[in-house]
Amino acid sequence: MSSKYKILKFNSGKFEQVEDLVSIEEPLEISLKFKKQNDWITQNLSITMRTPGNDEDLVRGFLFNEQIIKKIEDINSVESYGEKVGQYNIQNKILATLNNSENVNISKIKRDFLTNSSCGVCGKSSLDALEIIKKDKTNSSEPQISEEVVIQSPNTLRDNQSEFSKTGGIHASGLFTSNGDLVELREDVGRHNALDKLVGSVLVNQQLDPKSQFITCSGRLNFELVQKVLMTNIGIMIGVGAPTSLAIDLANKFDMTLIGFVKRDSFNIYTNNKKVIVG
Repeated sequence: MSSKYKILKFNSGKFEQVEDLVSIEEPLEISLKFKKQNDWITQNLSITMRTPGNDEDLVRGFLFNEQIIKKIEDINSVESYGEKVGQYNIQNKILATLNNSENVNISKIKRDFLTNSSCGVCGKSSLDALEIIKKDKTNSSEPQISEEVVIQSPNTLRDNQSEFSKTGGIHASGLFTSNGDLVELREDVGRHNALDKLVGSVLVNQQLDPKSQFITCSGRLNFELVQKVLMTNIGIMIGVGAPTSLAIDLANKFDMTLIGFVKRDSFNIYTNNKKVIVG
């Protein structure tokens, strides 16, 4: 499932306005209904960010992979419910009813899943918890960076990764000055973890200066990565891959400049092009 967005594409020294197909990202709230003694209990289990479609299969696989159920027959039904919401008019809540929960410790599984989740959004147990705490927007015009800095930052990130050259399978997030100098870098197998490590480091070392810095991440950009960067007041975020629809919408809401698909001589600006200087 995808949606069209109007973007600015920089290619071979000039901008052009084009339409880009973006993968839709929406939260799915998963709830369980199970019988405890003689009473039916309904309880929120988790939220996961997903591309809408085949939600029933997603929930079945999730329940089995987390061993909330031992076999697929333990699920009596999986049903979407609630109002259709948002610009895509879809249901973002789903209820799985179990027919055999006698040997399942729901509380323990919920606790373990939330504790071990690699994605903070996935560990939130209500759609209401997705309301971002941040109220103020980022600076709409600062810092300003050149197209050369945009294009070079992923290369600088990769060249300074200590583990990527060894394994080829690790993500990185880097804090840069507006001139393209690398301030700090952190790596992790998880994109969210790499960004959390970076933010933690620059905060404790008092290296953060949002008016003159930006962040570049390996891989694609989703809602939670944008949310994490927004909490630092950094107003420019660059990714090597594609952003999701929810990442674009969130960046746009807070005047962040969101840049993706950075290549040797091209990149896409999805929101707020005022901070990128050409020529």
